[in-house]
Amino acid sequence: MPTSDGQGRYPVFVAPSPGTHPRSPGYVPGRVAPVRSPPLAKAPPPPPIKPHGPPPQRQVPRSQSEERHQRERAQSLQRRKNTLICFGASMCTFLLSLILIFSLSTHDVLDANCPDQNPSLSSWNPGHQPDKSIIVRKGHLFRLESSATFLSLTIQSGGRVVFADSPDGSRNITLRTGYILIEDGGALHIGASKCRYRSRAAIALTGRSDSQALSDVAVFGRKFIGVMSGATLELHGTERISWSLLTRTIPASGLATGGYSFQRNFSRGINLRVVDQDTSAVLFLERYDTHDSRNDSRRLTQLLRALPEGRIVALAVGDSAVKSLLEETKKAIEERLGSSYVYDLKYRQAWALVSVVGGGNTSCSEDVKEHENHDTGGKAWARRNFTTVNGVGFSVSAYSEWKNGKPQYSHVGEIFDGIDMRAEVALLSRNVIIYGEMENVCYGDNQCQFFNHDTFGGHIKILGNFSSVHLSHVELKNMGQQREIGRYPLHFHLCGDVDRRGGYWEPTYVDGLSIHHSFSRCLAVHATNGLLVKNTVGYDTLGHCFFLEDGIEQRNTFYHNLGMLTRPGTLLPTDRNETLCTSIRDRVYKGYTPSPSTECKAVSTFWIANPNNNLISNAAAGSQDAGIWFVFHSTSTGDSHGRVPETKAELTPLGIFYNNRVHSNFKAGLFIDKGVKTTNASAADPREYLCLDNNARFRPHKDADPSRPRVSAVIDTLISFKNNDLGAWVRGGDIVIQNSGFADNGVGLSFASDGSYPKDEGSSQEVTQSLFVGESRNRGTNGGQNKYWGQGGVDGKMRTLPRNRTFPIRGFQIYDGPVRLTQSTFRGFVPTTERYTSAVGFNLKNTWQLTPRNNLSQLAFHSTVSLRAFFGRPGQWFEENDLDGDKNSIFHDVDGSVTGYRDTYMGRADNYIIQHPACINKPQWNGVICSGRYSQVYIQTRGAPSLTLSISRDEYPHFPLILRGINSHGALSQQYQPILMMSKSYTLHWSGPAPREVALSLINFDKDDWVLMGLCYQPETAFQIMADINDRQSNTFDELTDYGTVSSLEELQKRPTERKYFFDQSVGLLWLYLRARHSRDGHSYCSVKGCERVKVLATATSKQTCNCTAKAYPKYAKPPSATVPMPAPNTQPCQNCGAKQVAVFSSEPWAAYLQTQIKSLSSREQQMGDNSSFITVNGTVSKNGNTKEVKRIFSPVFFIVVFIRVNRAIMCCCPFRVIVLLATRGQLDDMASLAQHLVSFGLAKAADLHNKGVGSFLLLLSLFYTHTSQGDEFLGVQERYLPLALESYGCPQPGAPARKDLKLLKIATGIK
Repeated sequence: MPTSDGQGRYPVFVAPSPGTHPRSPGYVPGRVAPVRSPPLAKAPPPPPIKPHGPPPQRQVPRSQSEERHQRERAQSLQRRKNTLICFGASMCTFLLSLILIFSLSTHDVLDANCPDQNPSLSSWNPGHQPDKSIIVRKGHLFRLESSATFLSLTIQSGGRVVFADSPDGSRNITLRTGYILIEDGGALHIGASKCRYRSRAAIALTGRSDSQALSDVAVFGRKFIGVMSGATLELHGTERISWSLLTRTIPASGLATGGYSFQRNFSRGINLRVVDQDTSAVLFLERYDTHDSRNDSRRLTQLLRALPEGRIVALAVGDSAVKSLLEETKKAIEERLGSSYVYDLKYRQAWALVSVVGGGNTSCSEDVKEHENHDTGGKAWARRNFTTVNGVGFSVSAYSEWKNGKPQYSHVGEIFDGIDMRAEVALLSRNVIIYGEMENVCYGDNQCQFFNHDTFGGHIKILGNFSSVHLSHVELKNMGQQREIGRYPLHFHLCGDVDRRGGYWEPTYVDGLSIHHSFSRCLAVHATNGLLVKNTVGYDTLGHCFFLEDGIEQRNTFYHNLGMLTRPGTLLPTDRNETLCTSIRDRVYKGYTPSPSTECKAVSTFWIANPNNNLISNAAAGSQDAGIWFVFHSTSTGDSHGRVPETKAELTPLGIFYNNRVHSNFKAGLFIDKGVKTTNASAADPREYLCLDNNARFRPHKDADPSRPRVSAVIDTLISFKNNDLGAWVRGGDIVIQNSGFADNGVGLSFASDGSYPKDEGSSQEVTQSLFVGESRNRGTNGGQNKYWGQGGVDGKMRTLPRNRTFPIRGFQIYDGPVRLTQSTFRGFVPTTERYTSAVGFNLKNTWQLTPRNNLSQLAFHSTVSLRAFFGRPGQWFEENDLDGDKNSIFHDVDGSVTGYRDTYMGRADNYIIQHPACINKPQWNGVICSGRYSQVYIQTRGAPSLTLSISRDEYPHFPLILRGINSHGALSQQYQPILMMSKSYTLHWSGPAPREVALSLINFDKDDWVLMGLCYQPETAFQIMADINDRQSNTFDELTDYGTVSSLEELQKRPTERKYFFDQSVGLLWLYLRARHSRDGHSYCSVKGCERVKVLATATSKQTCNCTAKAYPKYAKPPSATVPMPAPNTQPCQNCGAKQVAVFSSEPWAAYLQTQIKSLSSREQQMGDNSSFITVNGTVSKNGNTKEVKRIFSPVFFIVVFIRVNRAIMCCCPFRVIVLLATRGQLDDMASLAQHLVSFGLAKAADLHNKGVGSFLLLLSLFYTHTSQGDEFLGVQERYLPLALESYGCPQPGAPARKDLKLLKIATGIK
C-alpha cells in the first residue's frame, strides 16, 4: 500500500494505524479510503541572531544640532528605502500576476477534483503493443496521454491509470485491449463526479471467443473490464440529458427538427403523400399502380388537378411506374408540380419528387437514377425545407430505390384523451464509450443457429467489497455475451450492500449510461443491495434488460431509466420466445419438450425478482413480452442459494412504485405474477431450472411474516398504453392501483386474486382515481410489432388494433376477485360490427371462481362509452362462453353508477340462480340487474371423477346452472364454486354416481347468512355428516360437530340453527342447512374463527346416476320472490364520481395542463340536423354564441374564446400570454382573410385557409394547431391538452414545483 509520511498539498493514501481507534462512518475492513494529509504545521519563529566579535563601544554624546541633522538624514534614507521596498513589492505583485495569467492561459492551474491533474501521475504513452500484456504495478501512477493497444492490461495493488483530459476537450484517446483487470488496490479513472471528462475517451474490448492469444481469466472470462475486491473504477463523462419526452408530434422520419421522410413502401407504381404546408400534417397517402392500371393513372390525374395551390406533394416510384402511366397524368405532374423528368421515366427507374402545387419548376426538388443492375435501380432522393405557421422548420423528403428498405413511423408528442402518450427520445452517444469490437458475422459456438450476427461482445463485471465504483454518462455498445451466463454489459456480482449500510460513504451509483445494441441484458444486479440506477437508457438488447437475478436483491432504486426494444435471448427460459423455447432442450429432462406459453415467453425490460426494490419515473417500451415484470422466487437461486437467509419474496412488502410508464409491449405493460422453478430437471419434473412457474402468489405481510399484519402494495401513477394484450396484470393479496391511466390496450387492467379457497385467505385489491380509455384518438401507424390494422375508435377510422380486428377490448377486466373499482373514469369504448368493446368485462374462457364481492362504485362514463359492461356471447374469443367462470360472472354496483340502480348486482342474463322476478334485463350487455345478498359455496368432491354438477334453485327448477368443475377431466377430486342468492333453497345433482365425499365450505358468508341445500344420492345411501372450522395457518380443524337426523323437511326448517339433516329417500335428496355462525373480518373469504365447513361422507352400493330432478320437482318447487326489493332507479347525477384529476394522467405529474375541446359546424352538418358547436375548457362549455369570453384559468395564463359566424371578423384586444380558441359555424366566405389576423398572435406566416372549409383553431404563443375539413369529411370534436405556465411562454417561474418523485428518491436512497 503506498503511504506518505511527508508534508504535501495533494491527496495521498494513508495506511490505517494499528490498534483500536475511532472509525469513520464509511469505514469498511480491508477498504483503503482516500483522505487528505493534515494541514502544514506553522514553522517555529527563528531564534534571535547572536552578534559576532567584540561588543560595540559606547558612543560619544553629540550636540542637539548634530543630532537633529543626523535624524533628518536617517529619515530621508528611510523614506528612500521605503520607496524602494514599495517599488519592489509592486513589481513582485505584477510579476506574480503575469505568472498567474500565464498559468491560466496555458491551463497549468491544477484542480484537486480532477484525477488527471494529480502531480504524482507520470505521463504515459505506451503506444501500440497488440501482442503484449501490460501490468501496472505498485507505485506506477500513469496518466494515459495517447491512444494505445495491448493484449491485456492488469492494474495491480498500488497501480493507477488515469485518462488525460484537456479543458477544451480536444483529446481523443482510444485504449484497445483484450481485457482490463483491476486488482485489489488498483484503480482506473476517466474523469470524476466533480470533474467530468471533457474529451473523447474510448475503451475497445477486443478478441474472439475462439482466440488462442488469451486464455480465460477465472470468474471474468475474456473481453472484459473486471473490478476485483478492493479495486476502484470511476468513469464520468460529460453530463448530458439522457432521455426525455417529445413536446410535439413529429412525422414519420423522426427528425429532431421536424420533418416528413417518405420512403417508398415497395409497392409497385407511384406512391404519393400530400402534406399541409401550414402544419406539416400528412393529409393524404395513396399508391397508384401506374405500371399495371390505366385507371389508377386517371385517378392520380384527377387528384393532382383537384389539389389546391400551396399543398406539398411527395412522389416516389416503387418497382416500376411507367407501363400504364398516361400522357394526361404526365402532363398534370409537369404542370401542377413542375417536374422535368416525368416524360423520360423508364422501367424500374428510381424517381423521387417533392414539390408545391402550383409552384412551378422553382418549387420542385426532383431526382432520378438510371437502372444500374438487376439488384438496384440506383437511389433517388428529393427533399425540400418548409416552415409551419408557428415558425417550426420541417422537411419533406421522398426516397426511391429498387431494393428492400426500412419502414418509418410517426412519433407522438401529444396527450390523447387524457393519457400522456408522448414518445421517449433518448441520446445514445456519450463522450466516454466502452465497446466490444465485433466480427461481421456470427462464428463458432456463439448461438449462430439463432443469430446471424456476432454476439460475443465485451462486458464489465464488478465483484463484492470493491473500494469504489461510480459510472456516469458513459456509453456501452456491443456489450454482453449471449453464450455465457454472467457476461453482461454491466454486472454487479455478489456485491452485497453497496450503499452506506455496506460502509460506502458515497453510495454506489450508475447514472446517465447509454447501453445499446447489447447482446445480453443491459444491467444485471446480482445479490446486490442498495444500488442506485438512474437516468440510464437501455436500447436494443437480447434478454431481460434491467435484471435482478436471484430473488434476494433488495433496496435497489431505479430512477428515471428508459428501456426500449427488448428482444428474446437464449440464456434463461424466461428470456426465450417460442422458437428458442422449443429449440433449446439441453437442460430439460431427456426428451421433454418445453411449453412456451407456461415456461418461457417472459422477456422483460425490467425483471424484478424481489418486490423490495424501488421503481420511480421509469419507462419501458417495445419489449417482446413485458415492460415491467415482478416475479417471485420461492427460494434464492443461482450463486446466491444458501449464501444468505431466505428473503421470502412472496411475503415481502413492495418498495416504492411511482410514476412509471409502460407502452408498446406485446404481452403486458406491467405484470405482477408467477415464480420460477427452483429445482433441477428430473423425471418427476422434467422442466428446466429457472423456467417460469405458476407456484408463487404475492401476499405481502409486515416483515415478510405471514403471522403479522398484511401490508398493501401501492402502484401509484402508472401510465400504460398500446400494449398488445394487457396494460397491467396484477395477481396477489392487498394491492392498490391509484392515479393511473390505461389506453389502447387489449385489456386495460386485470386483477387476479392471491388464489382461491382453500389456499387464499382473501385479499383487498383496489383501483381508484384512474382513467381507462378503450380506443384513443391516437390511431397509431400501420406496421411494427402491432400487426393488426382495422376500423375502430369513436370516429370509426382505420387504426392499430390489439390482437386482431375481432378481439373484445376491455378497460377493466374482472377475473375472480374480490376487487374494488372506484372513483375512476371511462372513455372511448365503442363496439364495432366485428368486435365487442366494453368499459368493464370479464376474463375470456374463464374456468375459475368469481366472487360477488367485486364492488364497483363512483364511476364516470364519458359520452364516448357505448357499452359499459359486457358478459360475453358465444363466438370467436368467447367460444361457447359456458365455462364455470363465464356462467358465474357478477359484480356489485354499490351506488348505481354503472347500472343506474343502487346496491344491485349485475350478472349473466341466463343465470337464474341469482335472479328474481323484479330483475331488469340488459340485452346489449347480455346481463341482468338484480337485488339481493350473494355468497359462494365451495364444493369439493372426492371418489367420483369427471362429474358434472347441476344446481337448481327451487324457484327456477327448469333453469339449472351446469358446472363442469375447475380441475382437469379425470381428476380424482373436483371443485365447484357457484354464486348463490342467500336465504334460498337449492338442489344438487350429478352426471354419474354421487361422490363418496363432499365438503361444502362457506365463502364470503356473513354471520347468519344461510342457504338450504338438497344433495342427490341413491335411496339406500348411509351418511356420516360433520361440521368443523379449518384454521389454514396451522392446518388444524376445530369445533368438530356431528349432524343428527330429523324425520321431515318441515321439522328441519323449524330448527335451522341446529346441526340436523333430513334424507328424503323417496326422492333421494339429503337436506341440510349451510349457515355462517361467525363473522368475517374485512375481505377474508372465511370467518375470524376459520373456514366453516360441512363434510358429507356417503356409503352406497349402487353405481347409478344421481340426478333427482324429475322426482324433486314439482314437489319442492316454489314461486320465485326477491329477498331484497329492487331499488328505484337513480334520478340524481352521480356525486364525486370519476377520477378527480380533470385533465391529464401524465408522466410528469407535477405539470399543469388545460383541457380544450373545439367543435366547429359545417353547413352540411347543419343541413343534416346537427346544430351543436362549442368550445370547452376544463369542462366549462360555451355554445353557439357570438360572444367573446375572457376567464382567468391559471395565473398568469388566460384564455380567450371567440366564436365567428359568417362575415364576422375576429375581434382583437387580447392580452399578452393568451390562449386563443376559435371555432367556425357554417361556411365562411372570407376564411382566407382571417389568416392575416392570426399573424398578430405570433404566427411565423399567414396560414393558407383558402378553400379549407370549416375549421377549428387553437393558438398558444408558439404553438398553433389547425384542423380543417376536406370534402365531405366532418371534423368532429378536436381536443388538445395544453401545458401551462411554461418558461417559453414568458411566464414568471416562481421556483421549482414540488416534485414527489424527487422526494421519494430521497426516501428510497436515504441521500439528502
